[in-house]
Amino acid sequence: MSIIKSFDPAQDPIVDRLIKYAVAPRPICLASTQDAAGAVNLSPFSYFNIFSHNPPICVFAPVRRMRDATTKHTLDNLREVPEVVINVVNHAMVQQQSLSSTEYGPKVNEFHKSGFTPVPSDLIAPPRVAESPVQMECRVREIIDLGEGKGHGSLVVAEVVRMHVQEQVLDGEGNLDQAALDLVARLGGNWYSRITSENLFEVPKPLREQGIGVDQLPESIRFSTVLTGNHLGLLGNVKTIPSVEEAESLLDDPEIKALSDAFIGDAASRRMHFHQLAARYLDQERVEKAWKILLLA
Repeated sequence: MSIIKSFDPAQDPIVDRLIKYAVAPRPICLASTQDAAGAVNLSPFSYFNIFSHNPPICVFAPVRRMRDATTKHTLDNLREVPEVVINVVNHAMVQQQSLSSTEYGPKVNEFHKSGFTPVPSDLIAPPRVAESPVQMECRVREIIDLGEGKGHGSLVVAEVVRMHVQEQVLDGEGNLDQAALDLVARLGGNWYSRITSENLFEVPKPLREQGIGVDQLPESIRFSTVLTGNHLGLLGNVKTIPSVEEAESLLDDPEIKALSDAFIGDAASRRMHFHQLAARYLDQERVEKAWKILLLA
């Protein structure tokens, strides 16, 4: 077992840094706002996510500065004009969005400083970022202060009233192409991650009819020294376990026959190699064949 160290946020200032590494990757909200006089601000926030899709609600949190507890210009603007465009950030614009986080003066337009192109919104006052693959015009429903003093966040609850999507990131069925989006996300410190086709993978959703669960796996499988927690999760996400007769249909499979012949009289080694073979099929999400192999073990 791993050694666990525990931290108290009230006593250990390091929690402020640890949590940014642990709760990650975080999507980036590049927020464009403006004040009552019409001065525009653009700033990125990674304390951001979607919290509802009917109605569509995004939430992000500007955090008070650690040095003096002053508020960000974005938050000041939202209290004057409760409207914001949430611009999604992809890899092609990651350096410019970082530049826009610079603490320029309150009347400095970060569109100009970062080199982004402002385009008028349809329903709200703040402009959109033309370079962003997805731009969401939002009206702010509520701002909730989460604490007092340095580092406390103010939760901005924003309802999406209009969404704009660049055509090249849509697939033939009108859905967003996850690989084409090429999104980036914030990690701890100066680290970012990039969502590319090479590191995308799918996880099958649990069955609409309940899967059997890991607790119903035979002990020889559940406590296998070869199979991982991910493997067990796949095995538990089946409606029924294959029958012994179904498993025995694999006995003529050359791969299975070769393993059986190689370990005649050595049940422990035979079981381990069968589990290793099943693990390879589980890594390919060929769950039914993996189940049959495990039953033969």
